[in-house]
Amino acid sequence: MRGAGPTILVLAGFTIVSTGVLFAQSEPAPETGGERPVVIPLAVVEPPILDGEVLDDPAYQGVVPATDFWQTQPNVGEPPSERTEVYIVNTRSTLYFGIVCYDRNPEDIIVTSSRRDSPLDDTDSFRLILDTYQDELTGFVFGTNPAGIEYDGQVTREGEGGFGSQGGFNLNWDGSWLVKARISEVGWSAEIAIPFRTIRFPQGRDQVWGVNFQRNIRRRLEVAYWSPLPLQFNLFRLSYAGTLTSLEIPRQQNLKIMPYVLASGQKEGVEEAEVDQDENVGLDVKYSITPSLTLDGTVNTDFAQVEADFLQVNLDRFDLFFPEKRPFFLENAGFFSVGVPAELQLFYSRRIGLGPDGQIIPIQGGLRLSGKAGHYNLGLLYMGTDDVQDVAPRNQFSVVRLGRDLPNRSFIGGIVINRTGSGEYTPEDDENWTYGLDGRWGIGDFGTVEGFVSQTRTPGVEADEYAYRLAGQYDTEKWSMSASYAEVADGFNPEVGFLARGGYRKPSGFIMRRIRPQNMGKIFELRPHVSYRGFWNFEGFQETGYLHIDNHWEFRNGAEVHTGINFTQEGVTEPFEITDGIFVPVGTYKNSEAQLVAFSNQSVPLSFESRLVVGGFFGGDRFSFSPGMRFRVGDRFQSSLSWNYNDVRLPEGDFKTNLGRLRASYSFSLRLFVQALVQYSDQDDVWATNLRIGWLNTASTGLYVVYNEIRDTGALSSGIPDRSLVLKYSHLFDLFK
Repeated sequence: MRGAGPTILVLAGFTIVSTGVLFAQSEPAPETGGERPVVIPLAVVEPPILDGEVLDDPAYQGVVPATDFWQTQPNVGEPPSERTEVYIVNTRSTLYFGIVCYDRNPEDIIVTSSRRDSPLDDTDSFRLILDTYQDELTGFVFGTNPAGIEYDGQVTREGEGGFGSQGGFNLNWDGSWLVKARISEVGWSAEIAIPFRTIRFPQGRDQVWGVNFQRNIRRRLEVAYWSPLPLQFNLFRLSYAGTLTSLEIPRQQNLKIMPYVLASGQKEGVEEAEVDQDENVGLDVKYSITPSLTLDGTVNTDFAQVEADFLQVNLDRFDLFFPEKRPFFLENAGFFSVGVPAELQLFYSRRIGLGPDGQIIPIQGGLRLSGKAGHYNLGLLYMGTDDVQDVAPRNQFSVVRLGRDLPNRSFIGGIVINRTGSGEYTPEDDENWTYGLDGRWGIGDFGTVEGFVSQTRTPGVEADEYAYRLAGQYDTEKWSMSASYAEVADGFNPEVGFLARGGYRKPSGFIMRRIRPQNMGKIFELRPHVSYRGFWNFEGFQETGYLHIDNHWEFRNGAEVHTGINFTQEGVTEPFEITDGIFVPVGTYKNSEAQLVAFSNQSVPLSFESRLVVGGFFGGDRFSFSPGMRFRVGDRFQSSLSWNYNDVRLPEGDFKTNLGRLRASYSFSLRLFVQALVQYSDQDDVWATNLRIGWLNTASTGLYVVYNEIRDTGALSSGIPDRSLVLKYSHLFDLFK
């Protein structure tokens, strides 16, 4: 039987709430491959009052809501335990969603955070996705919880490639929109207002978009969708979205200006150092040439100085990856992404304006044209940076990206990337070119084949400069499997990209079985799986081998335990310094290690997690333990403490590493917060503290006050920390609002 919230009757402007329970007929979910549901918004002159109250708002009267949701967990294909209604109206400028999440026990609703873009999986929540181009690949996600947080992001390639600005889901993108939510006797409700100028869509007055809705009821681990999905997919699977039709949008004029001012004072860690003061003013401009094609300009680009990178422990000989956080580079970032996130990316925007050790290289200005023209995707980027003595000369960066959408989640595209040095002290022929072709072919509902081929051109490099990758994936309700092969030549040199390691041939594979047992007590799902990846150089020598055999045990209360064993092989061709004074010599090291990962229910006020790895390591042994805990008080105060400890014993010497991280935040309101991040690394001999107060406006603009302190704990340290204080204010001016 399908449960619902209290019955609502609207008579002569009065709302009557019945305490009885309304049950809809228990019919099976429609076939996931069949006809998709359709919803029609109602055009209104007077917009809703944005207060989180939906049922008594006159703007929604007469609207036929979207109501039929279907579970993917815990009971796939079954109606949800509580009724959800989604009312959609639009004015000439804005699309509104009125959401009523009925709940027979409002006191049991779980709310874990009031911070913008906080995770929505460990709280009661609602999300929607808009496939405005109906290309089944790209979309805009908006979500909230009963506290009314703003959660948004951009999806590319159906979300494949993970999270982050270079992955398939870019959570760092912040749009300009509004939401209000409230808990009441019927459950909780929310109103979402999305200006048409915030999103991109095809030209034309009459619009037809893909759309889907997701509701989570955390205490039951319940996930339900309006347009039904197979259990192996999530909201990003746009080929299963429903349809929002009969939406009329008058031509929108869109010009947004976002200036910022910044004042900072910095004192280096020496007693006689003076305070180095700096003032900066910059500007970002956004103009929509068409509703789907946007021109962005920047002068003295905002470097997101309020953010701090996480410290990382590196016990290998390859580069570490850090995500992009600067606002100008975040919109449509996934569209410029070609390659494998955090492993081999042809374009990595942090190469523009940031030195090898994170030094800021001033960006004088830049332009970006991005969006769609019919079935074509277009991206043009130009940036110019100033020179910084002993760090980098003046450079010009150019990117041209072109793609074509094809049926069944498929596409083909190409990219050209150039860096050219200029200025008095620049060497002759100081330039680098990267060329790439990529594509994706959808096979039926469950299969994909994708790949890319790339060539770089660097003056003075005589070795081969090519790279390519071919991968296939097949994903059903019971099985997930994938395989790939990649090859990167010794001379491949994408200077405006990211390459963790070069000169290899790499096969990889993965297979997993999903099992949802009916008679195993508290166990909800089992996921036994095997994965492998191997790296060989072009002389046939294996540099890395990693065979992982594991099973994930997921419990009905949200806890999980992962029990695995790894068989590793490392072939070292040149000695490298793994820590100060200890070198790993040339050789082949074959080892095995046991792995145990566990975490408790993350939605309760106090939760724990840990990762334990014990086994062989570069001819010796390693004991690695990473415990963590999270503590919150209501939805206002959140904190987490994590520690990464490694005890390594090698024939060449023993050493230990410790990396600690404390994060805490308190939200005075949805717009005003204070956050602290304190990190310690004995591998880098450093304590790092980042304290910030934020008073947010729309799209994460607003006032920030930031204090940073870096304290060197090394033997040669003076004991005096580097300190800085940053005051930054930015504001979004929507000139046609």
